[in-house]
Amino acid sequence: MAPSGVKRVLRSPREIKLMRAAGLVVWQAHQAAARILQPGVTTAELNAAYRDTFARCGAEPLFLGYGGPPPFPAETCISINEEVVHGIPGPRVIKAGDLISLDTGCRLAGWCGDAAVTHAVGPISATDQKLLDVTLGTLNLAVELMATCNLWSQVAREMEALVKDSGFFVVEEMVGHGIGQNLHEPPQVPNYFSEALAGSEDFDLRPGVVLAIEPMVNIGTQKIVCLDDGWTLVTGDGQASAHFEHTIAITADGPRRLTGPPVADEMSGLPDWLQDAERWVTW
Repeated sequence: MAPSGVKRVLRSPREIKLMRAAGLVVWQAHQAAARILQPGVTTAELNAAYRDTFARCGAEPLFLGYGGPPPFPAETCISINEEVVHGIPGPRVIKAGDLISLDTGCRLAGWCGDAAVTHAVGPISATDQKLLDVTLGTLNLAVELMATCNLWSQVAREMEALVKDSGFFVVEEMVGHGIGQNLHEPPQVPNYFSEALAGSEDFDLRPGVVLAIEPMVNIGTQKIVCLDDGWTLVTGDGQASAHFEHTIAITADGPRRLTGPPVADEMSGLPDWLQDAERWVTW
């Protein structure tokens, strides 16, 4: 049983298969954006790559019109450098040396997928590269530990330790979440350990659990500030942040990245330009 007070739903193998279909659409959309990401491209053009992929696949974008006021106005959160998450696409032009965090999700046939990736645009500093490596490493560590840990608190403790041992800071105000027929479902999935997580907010890990795990890591402070647009969150000191996310299902065979790249029997449904695995952006 889940610890007292925590709600979460166990998904059947059939439901996880349906979520995998949505996850593959999210993965395709990220690949479409990565193909055009270069200096001189605007964030609006990147967002259009997501919009067009979702339309082609018959998927509903989950971010467009979400929340508010004001409701989020785009299909993708595009956050640059010191922007942690929820950046709004528009006329801003990408420059060499930027860090670009792309976060998106869709619903297909009633089921959701959600994933984020941070790209380096051209050469970046050693510190920025370490930030990317640590943030992605934190996500990968979480997925690995989900195969052996019994409780989320055990995973979160190790995620936090990795970030802190690297000299960086976990963003504590933003956490992951359960996901299924809706984008945000119980439980909340923090990337750090707390006394509450050790008690009533903890939950167990077993086949059927599906989580959107999304560590956000800052270079110089865990503090974040919301800009006047009502959405964009930036670091409190103006230094860079990174964000990686996958929708992860625990199956009888272990954790599975539902928003990860396709396996052999899933290739036939992909567009021709996705057939070349050497061009894929993987995380």
